Formats: sequence, structure tokens, C-alpha cells
Amino acid sequence: MQPIIDVHVHIMPYAMMKAAALELIWRGRTDREEVEGYCADPNKFLKLMDSIGVERAGLINYVSPKIIGFTPEVNDWIAKYCSAAPKRLLAFGGVHPSAVADPGAEVDRMARLGIRAIKIHPSHQALSPNGYVHGDGGLSAIYERAQANGLPVMIHTGTSIFPGARNLHAQPMLCDDIGVDYPELVVILAHGGRPLWMEEAFFLVRRHKNMFMDISGIPPQKLLEYFPRIEDIADKVLWGTDWPSPGVRELQDNIAKFNALPLRAEVKRKILYDNSARLFPV
Repeated sequence: MQPIIDVHVHIMPYAMMKAAALELIWRGRTDREEVEGYCADPNKFLKLMDSIGVERAGLINYVSPKIIGFTPEVNDWIAKYCSAAPKRLLAFGGVHPSAVADPGAEVDRMARLGIRAIKIHPSHQALSPNGYVHGDGGLSAIYERAQANGLPVMIHTGTSIFPGARNLHAQPMLCDDIGVDYPELVVILAHGGRPLWMEEAFFLVRRHKNMFMDISGIPPQKLLEYFPRIEDIADKVLWGTDWPSPGVRELQDNIAKFNALPLRAEVKRKILYDNSARLFPV
């Protein structure tokens, strides 16, 4: 069976979220109790992974105290959760430059906790990913320490429908400066800029040697409409689902739809497993 690494799953402390954000998450879903059970018990989530053939998963957390509700405590929460199976559960934590006294020191602390990557969510953090160019020293400290610690930085690109989201900050081209100024930093463009800026994401992935993208949140059956030349960047595309975000119902269904695409077997393997395995070695 083809091994799979899902690099973008939202196992997080939902109790921290503001009411309006929670309402959007659960609207129309009938599995809230089940999802909350996975968040409460990593062994339950590991059993789900086993049942659908997912070897490893990136568990996405970030800091957004004003818009979504997540405080820096999410880092300790996800580090503890992933300690149940650190080779299979990849902890993604977050830093907001205004939420901690020393953002660079927080990155170092996250690395000591065993966190494997940092998530920047520009539209939920109300910051531009290249804000350091305009004097945001905290953001530059995050990138510098992430680069020094070998922690990839995942940056949300593309629109968000969550209440209060500031979508202007989520344009992929804002990440071009990062590729120029921090060439050794691995950057993952989450969602490939969907649904407005896919061409920008494609350009950046081709331009910068350490820039990748995940395809989470994109309906698999529409992937080749969004990225008709995806095989040209097959070495730099990561599988992700964005489950259980709005519109993403079943993990296994997404996998089946992706496998049905007319892509070469070696391309599918790179996207489903090889590329993430290279970025996140056991």
C-alpha cells in the first residue's frame, strides 16, 4: 500500500477558539464529538490514521489570540499531544511577534519541546509574512531562529472565510522576500494560494530552492484545474487535507479522489509521501 504523510491536519485545542470561529468549524458537521475525541486522545487519532493508511501527520497549530483565540499555550499543548508518538505525529506550533516578549527565544523553546515546524497564518494573525522588511523585528527573529534550528515554516496562503480574517496578508507573493532573504529556510506555502493566487504560488515554488507548497484545502478533483502543470513541481508538493476545516469532510475520501487523478504513479508517490518524508525525517 502507498504510504501517506498528511502534512496538514487540524488537531488543536478547539476549546481555545472564539465562539464565531467554532460555529464555522462545526457548521453542518455531524462528527463534532468524534473530532473532539481525537483531539483529546492521540491514541484514538493514531487508530484513525492506521485505518486509512496514513503513516504520519502534521498537526497544525498557530497563535492568533485576537482573531481566532489561540494563545502561545498551544505550543505546549501540541508538544504534549505529539509526545505520544513523536515519529508519527509532527507537531506544528506558532509564534505571533506581539504575543511573546522574545519571539526568537520562543522559537528556540519550541525546538526544545520537540516541535517540528512553525505555522504562520497571516490572515488570522493580521500580519504580512514579509513584515520584517517594514520593521517587524519580531518576525525576522522568528525566521532567523527557525532557519538556525532547522524548523520549516508553513505560511497560510489563499483566502480564509473565518470571521475577522485579513485576507490581504495571505497573498503568496508576499513570501518572495523570505525566499530571497532567508534562502536556507524551508518555507511551505499552505493551500497553494487557492482560490485566487495559484499562479503566484507556482512561480514561487519554482523560483526558490527551499520553497514548497501543500495542496490542503483544495478539492482533489479540482487540483489539475488549479495546477495544470503540477508535475513540473512534483518534487516540491506535499499532500495535506486541512481536515476538519470547512469543506473537508472525510480524510479517506480526499485520498481516493487524489489517487483517481491522471497523474503518473511516481508523481503521486512524491506528493503523498516522499517530499514530506524528506522534509521531516524520522
